[in-house]
Amino acid sequence: MRLELEKRAEHSTAMALLSPVIALALTLVSGAILFAALGQNPAEALYVFFIEPLTASWSLQELVVKATPLILIGVGLAVCYLSNTWNIGGEGQFTAGALAGSILPILFPDFQTPLTLPLMLLMGIAGGMAWAAIPAFLKVRFGTNEILTSLMLVYIALLLLDWLVRGPWRDPDGYNFPESRIFSDAASLPALADGRMHVGAIFALIAVAALAVVLMKSLKGFEIRVLGQAPRAGRFAGFSQNKMVWFAFLLSGGLAGLAGISEVSGSINQLTPVISPGYGFTAIIVAFLGRLNPVGILFSGLLLALSYLGGEAAQVALGISDKTTRVFQGMLLFYVLACDTLILYRIRLGGPAATGKGA
Repeated sequence: MRLELEKRAEHSTAMALLSPVIALALTLVSGAILFAALGQNPAEALYVFFIEPLTASWSLQELVVKATPLILIGVGLAVCYLSNTWNIGGEGQFTAGALAGSILPILFPDFQTPLTLPLMLLMGIAGGMAWAAIPAFLKVRFGTNEILTSLMLVYIALLLLDWLVRGPWRDPDGYNFPESRIFSDAASLPALADGRMHVGAIFALIAVAALAVVLMKSLKGFEIRVLGQAPRAGRFAGFSQNKMVWFAFLLSGGLAGLAGISEVSGSINQLTPVISPGYGFTAIIVAFLGRLNPVGILFSGLLLALSYLGGEAAQVALGISDKTTRVFQGMLLFYVLACDTLILYRIRLGGPAATGKGA
């Protein structure tokens, strides 16, 4: 006997809306079991992880800082996934945008004019788009699997960043530490309040609003949905799948690049070997938890940002590994995908699998 997935003739709209809530509840239950296995009080550990970070005076600003790149990358990935284009390389495009946008403050530190920051942002967007264009070209020209190419390019971008900050871009006055020079005030995003929150948060809100309008009210949004759900019907309607691959990759790459340069010019103010705790990968969870809807992604981005804050708080208060955050995020993605699968398919027992000569 074997388990088989059988497509449901109809699926529940209510369950489709509730599945993120169910996935979150299952993640909390699994998290309680995990903390108990680690010898922690589950109730206390969950409080430290999800509630305590919101009680500190600085926490709301820090929540927005961590949610900003998740939302920017997540809304771009949502367009890819809605159009059945599988961009897994948001982390690489984030890093490429940070590198491209940092050229001015690192190589031309004396260029400090009102144009410095706008040029950095444009170069960051262009860097993310250029990195995303590589898997798009390979997909359109050679039919290469974009999941593999976009993912492999992540590690090339990360290694390029590491080489630059340890070599050609290392701060000559930095006592040999692997980091670039500190960005000047002209190359830093303005803060929105006393703290680390910067105008990158406004970029994220604009991206959410703009893409919500595009997806719901425009012909391009209709084209994205049709090519994602019924490619053959889209071709009959005159829509080009190859053009959509280019559009989705360039849009998501540009937003990831904007997130990258916003992070280094607004929160870090220099390049270091590690500029992201994995925002590009976590944004995949953000996109699916938000149901590939820009407004939903706004809220799921805040939730996943809370998991970063909670992981840091639990590491200090409970002495547990910082990898706990990744475990929580992985469990959440697993339950989201499992719920979605069971909404669309039912599990049934099949006959014995054909083997050997009987096949």
